[in-house]
Order: sequence, then structure tokens, then C-alpha cells
Amino acid sequence: MIDYDNRTDSQYSIALLEELTLSLSEREVELILTCNREIADINREFRGIKAPTDVLSFPNEPMPFAPLGSIVISDDYVKDVALKLGHSEQDEFTLLYIHGLLHLLGYDHEVDNGEMRKKEENLIKKFDLPNSLIVRTQKEN
Repeated sequence: MIDYDNRTDSQYSIALLEELTLSLSEREVELILTCNREIADINREFRGIKAPTDVLSFPNEPMPFAPLGSIVISDDYVKDVALKLGHSEQDEFTLLYIHGLLHLLGYDHEVDNGEMRKKEENLIKKFDLPNSLIVRTQKEN
């Protein structure tokens, strides 16, 4: 279900990510965990932004048997934000994955009326993730 390409020394479980994905889609997702340098290069190439970011999503065109798309997560962001906000790196990794997955599914917090944030909150509750992640997503609005 998830084609995981870990380009770092960090080790995160993707078992919950698999369960999350299956609850929303039967299509495969490519997940790349990388560093700030590489995600900055990708961000510059595809979005014209010369800076690293926490997560990028690249949806595929809907075609039979095609993967849903690709999610790229910066491990540097995972570590920094988890430390700053006082939750585990695994929880931050999971939250960024949820965020990326919802973008692959067509949600867009920049133009919707809070639908994506509400969906994130529902998934955090459904999968028994720390409530601190809900507070974080609400503060990002």
C-alpha cells in the first residue's frame, strides 16, 4: 500500500500510515523521507520556492491501478517540530503524512473553508493520536 523510500538514518513505523491510507483509499502511495536539502531542491523545482518545507504532495492523474501519488517529508522538519512542540517524532511524521495524504485526495487548506483541517482533526481522533496535533492544525489556520 505504501512504497516507502527512506533516504535518512531515522526509523519510523509506517504501520499506522498503512492503516490511515487504507481508511481513505485503496490506491498505493509513494512516501519519501528525506533531508531539508533535498526537499528544498524539490520545492524549488516544482513550486519555484527556494526553501525547504515540511511536506510536499504530488497527486497522480486518476487512472486504473495507478498510485494515488507521492508524498515527500523532511526528516529535519520532523525532528525540529517534534522537539519544539513536545511530542514524538513518530507523531510528527504521522501528522505530516496525514497532511500530505489529504492533499493527494484533493483537499486544499489554502482554498477550502476548513474542510481539510476538520478532516485532519477527525483522523487524529479516529487513530488515537495526541490531541496536541489537533491544536497544532488549528493554529495553522
